[in-house]
Amino acid sequence: MKVLAAFIFFTRLPFWRIKEVPAKYFKRIVPYWPLAGWLTGGITVGVLWIAAQILPISIAWVLAILSRLLITGCLHEDGLADFFDGFGGGTTKERTLAIMKDSQIGSYGVIGLIVYFLLLFLLLENLPLKLICVLVICGDCWSKFCASQIINYLPYARKEEESKAKNIYDRMTWQELLTGFICGFLPIILFLPIDFWPVMICPILTFTLLYRLMKRLLQGYTGDCCGATFLLCELSFYLGAVILLYAHIKYGNPDLINVYLK
Repeated sequence: MKVLAAFIFFTRLPFWRIKEVPAKYFKRIVPYWPLAGWLTGGITVGVLWIAAQILPISIAWVLAILSRLLITGCLHEDGLADFFDGFGGGTTKERTLAIMKDSQIGSYGVIGLIVYFLLLFLLLENLPLKLICVLVICGDCWSKFCASQIINYLPYARKEEESKAKNIYDRMTWQELLTGFICGFLPIILFLPIDFWPVMICPILTFTLLYRLMKRLLQGYTGDCCGATFLLCELSFYLGAVILLYAHIKYGNPDLINVYLK
């Protein structure tokens, strides 16, 4: 039931038609966020692969990004825009929370989204198709696991009735933590070459920096913070992969991509 609740919340696919899920289960959906990444990342990779058979990779990658926006209903991107607005314009906890709750997007949010999508597009645009597919599925799942840990380290910054989703997540049990880790790490074991495994550190470092920022200004987290943390962790995963790839090409194994693709 909690898995179904996670798919209902984290996607806009009609899982709600399968069965009505009681509200209490939505408090325990975050551990299954990486599992939802298998679905969103898998569909994104599927669209990318199919589109790339008849279109340039750059256009196929744009279509893949758009497909994930449709699947998730821009849930995380909305949080990222609010996060940039709140932390960019807020100087106190109360002011930051008020800005983040405002439905109107500000200049920080607009600029932040533009930079985010530019980096997202440019980082993977020139990579081989197979490598992009691997990075997308691994980055989606692993980054969601890293971002999900925010509920274990910080309390919710608002009162429950002030929450946009009218829901406060419960902290994970050790079984849920293990489930989330397996769902986030398994794609890396299955698909990512060992040479690229060090990029897993990048989302962890990004999470640590964002955690310290939220703790200092908000003394907690919000739903917008969760979405922003995921997207920024994922972006750091791609950035780390590109840096590592170019480092191998320039200083290590210049045939790394060809060897992997074969």
